[in-house]
Amino acid sequence: MAQKYSSKYSPDTKSDADTSMDAPKARPFDGKKPSRVGARSNILFYAALPLAWKAFGAEPIVMAQYLVALGLLLGAAWLTREGLKAQEAYEARKVARRPAIPRKIFGSALTGLGLGLVGIAGWGPIEAGIFAVLGTALHSFAFGIDPLKHKGMEGIDTFQQDRVAKAVNEAERHLTAMQEALQRTGDREAQTRLEQFAKTARAMFRTVEEDPRDLTAARKYLSVYLQGARDATIKFADIWARSRNMEARASYLALLNDLESNFTARNKALLLDNKVDLDIEIDVLRDRLAREGIK
Repeated sequence: MAQKYSSKYSPDTKSDADTSMDAPKARPFDGKKPSRVGARSNILFYAALPLAWKAFGAEPIVMAQYLVALGLLLGAAWLTREGLKAQEAYEARKVARRPAIPRKIFGSALTGLGLGLVGIAGWGPIEAGIFAVLGTALHSFAFGIDPLKHKGMEGIDTFQQDRVAKAVNEAERHLTAMQEALQRTGDREAQTRLEQFAKTARAMFRTVEEDPRDLTAARKYLSVYLQGARDATIKFADIWARSRNMEARASYLALLNDLESNFTARNKALLLDNKVDLDIEIDVLRDRLAREGIK
């Protein structure tokens, strides 16, 4: 959806006097990184389409070979794009499991098979082998391979980590539903405010992922509070679409402010508890070393 440009003197932008007593306002791209899932992966879909043109100008057997090759290359493009998405999610977290399915590796293999079949259809077995090897190698070089090991999970109870992953995934779905609902309103200020809250909520997600013991203290925030916020966002979007009710908008923005304050306070409490646990472990270790006569 297109959004109009705003600057310092736009109607919905606060003046310096209004914001002088507030904390620095987050910019739209704060904490974000460019996505790898873009033209580089999407172009793979278009690169395979000329095979359809060649197929319908060839004899039946060659046509079938070209069409199968087209299907393999389109499947490789889809696997590559999904593999890049999975890798971004993996890299965004300090504690993460490796992707269950190595999509990019499978994408490289399908690319090699597809190009090898193109070589058989148009040239011969020697050319097919060259195409297959080069296609697999170049795809792997261009997009890399999938993460092959877990990250930051040494000494962590896998059962507890699975519980955390399930809770975080559910919380992410609530945030996504909120963002999709606000997109229907076209209210850029509300969307920006929601992005700031989502950033605060995800900071709590990362804290819980790093120490699964925090899940008990944070579960209400990840489930009950976010589910209620999701329902309130959907209702606000419906009301705003019907009546442009400014009172409802002010109430919703106030709700986001309260939620962000509560999430920030809870996350600070979790981090403080983690530091207390670390201090206790350090003191115990020092006492043990002292008893062993080691300074």
